[in-house]
Amino acid sequence: MLRFNAVLPLFALAASLLLSACAGRSSGSQAAAAAGDPFEATNRRILDFNWTVDGAIYRPAAEFYRRALGPWTRTRVGNVLRNLNEPSVAASALLQARPVAAGTSFMRFAVNSTLGLGGLFDLEPIGGPPRQIIDFGQTLYGWGLPDGPYLMLPFAGPFTPRELAGTVGDGLLNPLTWVFFPFGVNAGRAVALGLDERERNIEALDDIRNNSLDPYARLRSLWRQNRDAELGRATVEAPEVLDDPEATGGR
Repeated sequence: MLRFNAVLPLFALAASLLLSACAGRSSGSQAAAAAGDPFEATNRRILDFNWTVDGAIYRPAAEFYRRALGPWTRTRVGNVLRNLNEPSVAASALLQARPVAAGTSFMRFAVNSTLGLGGLFDLEPIGGPPRQIIDFGQTLYGWGLPDGPYLMLPFAGPFTPRELAGTVGDGLLNPLTWVFFPFGVNAGRAVALGLDERERNIEALDDIRNNSLDPYARLRSLWRQNRDAELGRATVEAPEVLDDPEATGGR
């Protein structure tokens, strides 16, 4: 799933629950509530905080990562990190009663882990199993769980309660998480994945922040469009980096 989340520490879950409880007592405008964002005022303040954290920590780290490693090496790192997620993709596909998709992800993990030298090389371009965007958030959506309100989480970025539960579920569904890797290794893998994603979105997030009339509204719109595409509720394909399909300056 494409997300603006650089890191999702455990306290983000507690923060989201606290945010929901506090925001639930706030009035909010009827227009924001109708748009699925009844906590907009609180979300905007949290985004301002996240921009500060990003400027102090996440973006400098991503720039250093880009300078330290060339494109070829960064691609290899990204391939390994995404390959480690394939068991979770297969598990979610099974929960969605999609055995063929589950088999494809299992074969992709097996092929890339062996012939692809531990996932360093993605063999899809030469006929290997294709990458699929399947996650537990989609599973919950298929089971009928509603989106819930739009939330901006401290340090983590945009979510809805269902997508937050889906992200936690993705980690629990991956057998590599609780069989082979200790907590510290998994935490390191999560940080590495966030760093890789932040590096790929340096220019896109700079554009959102610096060239939008309303960066908050634009980010919210992009996040929803990308997620709708992944859920099959939109005809556009979810991009690999944050991009505005309508190229608007704000909403």
